[in-house]
Amino acid sequence: MRGLRKYLTPFAPDQSGAVSVLFELGGIVVICDAGGCTGNICGFDEPRWHTTRSAVFSAGLRDMDAIMGRDDKLVAELADAAAHIDARFAAIVGTPVPSVIGTDYHALKRMSERASGLPTITIDTTGMELYDVGASKAYVALFDRFATETFPIEPGRIGILGANPLDLDIAQADGLRAALPGAVSYGMGSTLDDVIRASAAQKNVVVAPSGLAAAKLLERRFGTPYEVFDPIAHTDATVAGKRVLIVHQQVRANTLRDQMLKAGAASVCCATWFMQVPELAIEDDVRLREEDDFEELVAIGSFDMLVCDASLWRIVPSFSGELVSLPQFAVSGELGEFA
Repeated sequence: MRGLRKYLTPFAPDQSGAVSVLFELGGIVVICDAGGCTGNICGFDEPRWHTTRSAVFSAGLRDMDAIMGRDDKLVAELADAAAHIDARFAAIVGTPVPSVIGTDYHALKRMSERASGLPTITIDTTGMELYDVGASKAYVALFDRFATETFPIEPGRIGILGANPLDLDIAQADGLRAALPGAVSYGMGSTLDDVIRASAAQKNVVVAPSGLAAAKLLERRFGTPYEVFDPIAHTDATVAGKRVLIVHQQVRANTLRDQMLKAGAASVCCATWFMQVPELAIEDDVRLREEDDFEELVAIGSFDMLVCDASLWRIVPSFSGELVSLPQFAVSGELGEFA
């Protein structure tokens, strides 16, 4: 049944993904909402709140503020926050409220910059898409606004695009940098200065679909080449001769598929609940939307092994093959497996 969730919680929306990219960069992030969306981001969708802080605010729009489009109130509050916080930039992140009333983000950006004195980006998230769509928009907005100067290329410097705590363990950001010495992981363990110096990268590595649009922008602007793979994707499962189903974000699933086919797997099907970029997919890849889709895929697929977040196992209790855990916070919302 469309929209029925018996086992899975709702996935993080696009505004949460946008905030996850901006979280560590030293800006003032304003969620253009009445408070509920900000509460969800801070309470459920951003695991880094357990260990650190960020200047994330709700616009606190009341009903009439939203209906009447009181941009002046939001701008005044942003200017007041800028006077008390040592911030490098400001970002205004959309929700269903500005989406419904047709907020003019370009005008809001100009007004905010004049009032606050901070360079400002706006991200037209709607709350109707999933987190990786918002993360993609945030990456593009960041690099389009701040990565404008051409710096000399630094040999060995690698930019990582798409690293996001909704897809991987916070500690895995260190693993990415260890796997790619000299790497800068934008949005996880980086600063705004790293974004500004993006042109100094010898190449970029896209580790999730959310980073692909920004990688293409940097290639057009600076000629920086990019590769698409996950350098820390790995499983010890024995796959020789087996038919395997992997459910995760597209790039990690694709990287694991390549490894498994080299290890002798009979076939590997990749599925995802999230972004599925056509150029990164092959004919039999699957985009999941409902729990019934996943249940049906497993039932008709004749798979010998299921590799996915363990929270999905209860949807298919009759599956008799081998179960391999591949945690994904965006699916389970649980930090336990990441400890």
